[in-house]
Amino acid sequence: MTEKLIIAGFGGQGVILAGKLLAYGGMIDGFNVSHIPSYGVEMRGGTANCAVIISDKDVASPLVSHPTSLIVMNKPSLDKFESAVVQDGNIFVNESLIERKVERDDVKVFYVPANKLAEEAGNGRASNMVMIGAFIAGTGVVTKENVKNSLTEVISRRNIKYNEVNYRAFDMGFDYVKNH
Repeated sequence: MTEKLIIAGFGGQGVILAGKLLAYGGMIDGFNVSHIPSYGVEMRGGTANCAVIISDKDVASPLVSHPTSLIVMNKPSLDKFESAVVQDGNIFVNESLIERKVERDDVKVFYVPANKLAEEAGNGRASNMVMIGAFIAGTGVVTKENVKNSLTEVISRRNIKYNEVNYRAFDMGFDYVKNH
């Protein structure tokens, strides 16, 4: 099993944190992992994406040019990365911010109202947690519990106060995909 994931959005949407969290959870699950962040010109408001590989084999290269899964938080990210996803791959779309539909019919698509669910969880900035939960429900690549438990390890100390909201948002994204 090798999952090659790209998570993409604007800076400030928690894209890099999401990648770190999935990589850490994969490591706890006993997989080989890599996490490579990429920032645009500016962190907040600029583009941000990261590549995550979770594999039961050695990771020869941390670069991901043809992901098996894609999580997109905004339309420019969908426009940029949609065509790169492998046939029969997965695309997780934050439909709160992306109005257009995925144009491909050879991938599995999950439309998740991430911002809406994050608001319901208690903080609209937790949309990244919604999408992580959705990704895990849709792929089963890593265990839900290990990723949730990893949050205290990867989140900055100043943001630990948001963990209860993050846990709710994570569960809401997971449940949304499981029930749709």
